Amino acid sequence: MEPPAKTDTREATGTPNKTWVIVVYVLYLIGFFTAITALVGVIMAYLKRQEATPVEQSHLQFQIRTFWIGLLMIVVGSILTAIVIGGLVLLFWFVWTLVRCIKGLMRINEGRGIDEPTSWLFG
Repeated sequence: MEPPAKTDTREATGTPNKTWVIVVYVLYLIGFFTAITALVGVIMAYLKRQEATPVEQSHLQFQIRTFWIGLLMIVVGSILTAIVIGGLVLLFWFVWTLVRCIKGLMRINEGRGIDEPTSWLFG
């Protein structure tokens, strides 16, 4: 007797399962208050990347880059706080991350991918 075949909800409904893409964006936003959630979000993005649709993959790549570029900005900004400019770098990181997450949430809710997921700015 054969095991029951797996059904992919994306194939059955014709729409991508975007819930976990949204969850990663939300985890990043919560990460402003508890940094560990951003780490959980990037791990989820890495794990879900292979089974994602092309639209979801663009968001996941965008999210992964948001995490690593943001971490770089935090490190550089923290080091530069000794010469005052670090505060500006950290402020830029905050606004940059906020814009990327909001833009990503808006586009995934519309069923659209990120145009330039490898962008250093806002995709």
